[in-house]
Formats: sequence, structure tokens, C-alpha cells
Amino acid sequence: MTTLAPHPDRLFPADPAERDLARRLHAAVADAPIVSPHGHVPAAMLADDEPFGDPSALLITPDHYVTRMLHAVGVPLDELGLSRDGAAPTASGREIWRRLCENWDVFLGTPVRFWFESEFSEVFGLTEQPSAASADALYDQLAETLTRPEFRPRALFDRFRISVLATTDDPADDLSAHQRLRDDPTFTGRVVPTFRADRYMHPDEPTWRGKLDALAARADIDTSTYPGLLSALRARRQAFIAAGGTATDTGVIDAGSDPLSEAEASRIHLAAIDGSLTAAEAVAYRRNMLYRLAEMAADDGLVMQLHPGVIRNHHRPTFDAFGPDTGHDLPAVGGFTVPLTPILRDFGTSSTFRIVLFTVDETTFSREIAPLAGFYPSVYAGAPWWFIDTPAAILRYRQAITDSAGFTKTSGFIDDTRAFCSIPARHDMSRRVDASFLSSLVVTHQLAEEDAFAIAHRLVDDIPRSTFRLG
Repeated sequence: MTTLAPHPDRLFPADPAERDLARRLHAAVADAPIVSPHGHVPAAMLADDEPFGDPSALLITPDHYVTRMLHAVGVPLDELGLSRDGAAPTASGREIWRRLCENWDVFLGTPVRFWFESEFSEVFGLTEQPSAASADALYDQLAETLTRPEFRPRALFDRFRISVLATTDDPADDLSAHQRLRDDPTFTGRVVPTFRADRYMHPDEPTWRGKLDALAARADIDTSTYPGLLSALRARRQAFIAAGGTATDTGVIDAGSDPLSEAEASRIHLAAIDGSLTAAEAVAYRRNMLYRLAEMAADDGLVMQLHPGVIRNHHRPTFDAFGPDTGHDLPAVGGFTVPLTPILRDFGTSSTFRIVLFTVDETTFSREIAPLAGFYPSVYAGAPWWFIDTPAAILRYRQAITDSAGFTKTSGFIDDTRAFCSIPARHDMSRRVDASFLSSLVVTHQLAEEDAFAIAHRLVDDIPRSTFRLG
């Protein structure tokens, strides 16, 4: 039997003096409340507070970090619980769990292994490493554990010390789950919606017209015209603000933001509706919409998160069979300084406008994001995201960003996850890396020790609260 026991010094420096300081810095913030300003855990999970069922449905199937790596070594997505062609999944939870355990070594050296080992040990109390031999016994232990009251969603929310949890929501969402949480006196946490309007920016997508109709119904505003669409989006932004929202999120292939005249945007909007839209018009419309979303942010103060540079649904057969968010989105080369010129020209020094820039191309951290954040009051450097939310990349981020932008013009850690039970492990990973980085600055006499402790606290508390206007 191989014991599951994450090392207490994981991710700390090898040098003894530096490691000792990193230990103390981490200990000072290890139990600090979690501020999670960007994630994908559904509010309904907490509003309903139903017991979690099958362990695999909680830990494996919804987490594309996990399923993509298993798929990469030949495990079909059907065998991981994903629904093919809308049909009910055929694999049982036990079978899915076995696939993970049989391929446990696939995750060696990856952040997924780090998260899982922390999660299994510290949240669920597992003491044995997953393997083909231990799979069934571990599955039974997890299944029994999830039946206990202390493992229901709200109990874990409190146990994880989550202070703020942001969800990601379509503008047409009725936000009823958020309302139920606010109205429930037994829930003392804070869960806020995040406005994500990506689907309304792409008139070349087959779902665009249906999204317009859903938005029109929710906002009670005709979206068959371009001005109507903008009015409906503005109205829903106000609804999100009323529900506690402080931010928006936008994911696009590039950060192009050239505005169109109302007449030209209206013409393209109608062309999309009547089926005569060209590819060039679709790009122009999307870039114009990014500008308009920034314009709205300057008006209403919602913090604009921008996540460009991902090629969505790279493998069309997988998308056709299983849909989006199933592990085959891939990074593209990024850029911000030139593409964002229209937005930053018009709103970059506005006291109400704020934009947090994320990338999956870490070459842009020192070349573009940090210098932009180092000049524009409105620009903040988002944490490493998706393919680069790894220990090594988080350390490189600090090294690349700090020279030009310091600490206060950053976002705090972003867990960006649907895997609720991995949230504390992900934040702990970031806190350990930051402790290591701060200790390196102290031992090289670039930072006083008392300043390092102060910054360690600020990185997990007032910096993300301030950046995302969470109060």
C-alpha cells in the first residue's frame, strides 16, 4: 500500500533558510478566508444544499482538467461520464473512478495531482494512494463519506472558509438561486453572480439567435435590433448589480476592440438575422461588442475580466458528440497593447472603468500585461489561468509581473473551477508559491521580512477584494 500523505513542505524552496521563511509566511495565511472572485460552481448547488451523490460525478466528470488528461492517454470520454449526443451517460460512477485510479500516474508532476492529493487527504481523509488495486475500497469510502451531513455543500462552504464565491452566469439567467441564498437566514456566506455575455458577441454561431430570444424574454426588450440588444444587456447588468454582482467576464479569441458606428453595427446585426452575414462582418461585430461592453463597464462600474486567446472546441467531432467545455479548447498566441488601444484610449484613465487581463500565453505577462498595468489606472494583471495555473507558472508570473506592476495591480488567485471540493487545494497551492516568492525577495534583501508578511496577507484578502470591488 502506498500512503497518501502530502508533504508539509511541498512547493517550498530547497534552501533551508529560505524554506523556513516560506513555511512561516505560508502559516500566516494558510487558514485565511478564501476570496474566489472568478469560478464556475453553480449557485443552485449551494441554494439546494442537496447531498452530493456519486463521487465521480463530483470529482471527475465535471472537471475538464481531469478528463482531458485521461482522454489524452486513450480513455474515451464516454467512460468518464460525459454525455454523448445528449444521451444519458452509460458509465457507472464506480467504473469512472476505476479509470482514474488505473491511470493515477498520468498525473504525476501536474497541478491536478497536487490538487487531488491535497483534496483526497485533507477534505475526505483518504490515506491510500489511488491505484487499480485500491480503487473499489476508496470509492466505497468516498461514497460513504458523502452521505454525512458535514459533507453537504453548505457545510463544506463553511469548512473551506470561503468568504466570497463568484459564479459565472448568462445575462438571461433569472438569478433565482442567488436570490434564494440571499433570502435564506441559515446561509451566511456571500455568493455573487458574474455577468458573461460571450454568446451574444458571435452572430456567426448557430445558437446566437436563440440567445437573443432568451435575453429578450428575460429583459422584456426586443433584441432583434442592435440598439435593442445593447439596451437588454444594460438592463441585465443592472439586475446583476442588484443581485450583488461586481464583475463581468468575457472570453474571446483576441482582444480586438475596434468600435463600429451604430448604423454599421445595426446593418451587420440584421445581416446575421437574415442569414447574409460574412466572416469578416462577424469579426467586426465581435470586436465592436467588446468595445461596447467596456463602454458599459465605464458607465456602471462592473469590473471587466477579459480572457482572450483560447481556440474553442478545437476537435470538432468531440464538440459535436459531447459539446463545449470537454477538454479540447487550446491556447493561442496572445496580445493586448495594440488590440486594446480603442478601449484604453477612451476608458483607460476613467475612475469607474476597471479591466483585469488574463492570458494563456505567459509571454504577454512581462511584454504587455505588466507594462499596461504599470501605467493605466484601469488595468490589472490577472493571475495565471487555465493551462498556466500551475506552481511553476504562478512563480514565473510573479517574477514577470512584479517588476513593472508590483503586487497591488494584480487580481489575487483565481481558481476558475467547477470542481467545488478542489477550491481549498487550489488556493493553498497559490499561497505556497507566493510564500516561496516572497521568501526569495527577503533573503536577497529586496524586501523586508515584515513587508513580506504584510503582502502575504494582502494577496489573499484586500487585493482581490479591492481589484474586484468586493468591499
